[in-house]
Amino acid sequence: MDTKPHASIFDKCYNFTEAAQVRATGFYPFFKPIERSEGSKVYINGREMLMMGSNNYLGLATDPRLKEAAEQTLARYGTSCSGSRFMNGTLDLHEELEFKLADFVGMEAALCFTTGYQTNLGALSAMLNRGDHVIVDKYDHASIMDGIFLAEGSKKQINLHRYNHNNLKELEKILEKIPLNDAKLIVVDGVFSMEGDIAPLPKLRELADTYKAGLYLDEAHALGVIGENGRGTCEYYGNRPELTDLLMCTFSKSFGSIGGFVAGDAQVIDYIKHFARPLIFSASMPPANIAAAMKALEIMKSEPERIHRLQHNARKIIKGFSELGFNIGPTETPIVPLVIGDNEKTFMLWRALFERGIYVNPVISPAVPPQRALLRTSCMAIHTEAELDMAMEVIGEEARKLDIIK
Repeated sequence: MDTKPHASIFDKCYNFTEAAQVRATGFYPFFKPIERSEGSKVYINGREMLMMGSNNYLGLATDPRLKEAAEQTLARYGTSCSGSRFMNGTLDLHEELEFKLADFVGMEAALCFTTGYQTNLGALSAMLNRGDHVIVDKYDHASIMDGIFLAEGSKKQINLHRYNHNNLKELEKILEKIPLNDAKLIVVDGVFSMEGDIAPLPKLRELADTYKAGLYLDEAHALGVIGENGRGTCEYYGNRPELTDLLMCTFSKSFGSIGGFVAGDAQVIDYIKHFARPLIFSASMPPANIAAAMKALEIMKSEPERIHRLQHNARKIIKGFSELGFNIGPTETPIVPLVIGDNEKTFMLWRALFERGIYVNPVISPAVPPQRALLRTSCMAIHTEAELDMAMEVIGEEARKLDIIK
């Protein structure tokens, strides 16, 4: 007779107590419900807070022009497409936005997905077949890795290689070991989401060409953020769209909406359209969100001063936090990590700032490497000089109390 205790699939759920323990201490920083947003301010539990942790880089998520565009489209098309792009879920609006996006990034064609996460999931899993090689930076976003894992799970024998962050010598050693005629794809973030630094794209292009690899660029934190006109990493390095073969971006950051797209040669995009499972088996991007993203693109093109203001604010907080004595790493963008290292001190500083009305994001392993816990701060184009000065002053004061800086 089997006397082994009965195991339930739910045991792991009931045995997970870490979050409850942290909640009991008052240091739990996640899933804080925001009641409303007004420009650079958010309201939590009736309190006004200065948002210093948003990816709403251009401040368009609360822009009245995006709201109006969404409302008008809602009235015409309804709340949902009620189907996938493959079936009844493609609107004329999808194709109009795709045409404009392809033009914006200098590519032949583009394809919209329902989220940025699904864009990486779908495009990468479609592109990678059995026996192919994919080479990634160890700081690449989780959605990139999940796209690779989906390919591995459905097709098997995907050869994954990882190199240390921006270590091009290590990347070249990996490429040297892969047979020249094997299919291979280098995947990299244009702007890294936690560190705020910019990928060395021209050198990556050179290595890709030398070793006959494709290059896939994740521009989630680059479009609307870097480059003279906010056209991302390729523009940052001299307005050179040819530096990448495929380019993706989400609409949940600079575009003030939700969704995402991938762009490249028309035949490549057509292939992804027919083989990306997250596109084929998911309802398409809702009409109101398409309209909001399209209006955001129009504003980016017509108001370069908004992008310049964001870049000015980024330089201000990079200089300010550095002068305060924080370790901010190699950031060059509105993403400025305050690297603390110790998890406990990171949560303590987060709570002190939260109590003083400053909203930032604590980040610990596995989102960052062990012993690199940090507060992820970010600025927006709509932040005023006074707001940024106040935020840096308060953060500096609380960090000194905890001996994080001197």
